Amino acid sequence: MIYKTQSNQKIYVLGAGAVGCYFGGMLARAHHDVTFIARPERATALNESGLQMDCKAFHETIAVKASSDLAILSDADLVLLSVKSLDTERTLAEIKSILPSKAVILSLQNGVANIDIATKIIVNPVYAAVVYVAAGMIDQRTMKHHGRGELLIGDPSNTVPQGDQGLLEICKLFEGAKVPCSIAPQIKRDMWLKFLVNCSFNAISGIGQIAYGEMVKSPGIVKLIEEITKEFLAIAELEDVNITMSEALAANASIASTMATQVSSTAQDLARGKMTEIDFLNGYIVELGKRHGITTPYNESVHALVKMMESPIK
Repeated sequence: MIYKTQSNQKIYVLGAGAVGCYFGGMLARAHHDVTFIARPERATALNESGLQMDCKAFHETIAVKASSDLAILSDADLVLLSVKSLDTERTLAEIKSILPSKAVILSLQNGVANIDIATKIIVNPVYAAVVYVAAGMIDQRTMKHHGRGELLIGDPSNTVPQGDQGLLEICKLFEGAKVPCSIAPQIKRDMWLKFLVNCSFNAISGIGQIAYGEMVKSPGIVKLIEEITKEFLAIAELEDVNITMSEALAANASIASTMATQVSSTAQDLARGKMTEIDFLNGYIVELGKRHGITTPYNESVHALVKMMESPIK
């Protein structure tokens, strides 16, 4: 089934966190039919008071629709999948009998395992989006934008050509909503580059409750980031992803400069007493290292510290 942009298309944001609210909010601001699927308290706040977008370029309250009922996905054309990675398997299992065959899934999630998880559960087309946006939820209806906001999209399985009409239409949709979006011919590599910066920054930001720009002012933390990166690149090569050290350092430096005031999603989760995605970030590098017989002590250390900080969370 090829996704096509239509004036009456039904777009659902499945997981109304900061990322979902930013990109879903941009589409709603451009007058697309967008519904946010969220926990009851957030759905109520969005319905009653709208989505407040505190962005770098504008400050607006957008009237939006929201629900906590998964059954409304029965008429979906496009689903922006933005639930936490630890919720992917459970959420997709719950909706697989609800989704119509015409629905296309675009994963806006962290990590590199979600597409594989999704395609084992649902038969709908699943595309990947590499997300570069610094954002956080201030309260149930306020999204604070710290910088950037672009998407790279593609098909990690490489079964869809770069000029695929479905991908082109999704790009057109976002571009029309003032969201820079392009098709990445090597989306797997782009996913791993984003995965790299998640592994380099998220755990440390969470442990220290510190913004990216502040992190890199400490020589010891810069050294730690480099060691995490070296381990990451060794694993990436074994997974048939070739990223040079210079490319990796440039990607890390870019995040520190373009998202200087951002604290990681891991930090935000820990501050709110929530489980993090760390098992799908540094924890996944540790897991792959064990599969390949490669030690990853730096990734293992930050993973263990975040897990320790999660331990009181029920």
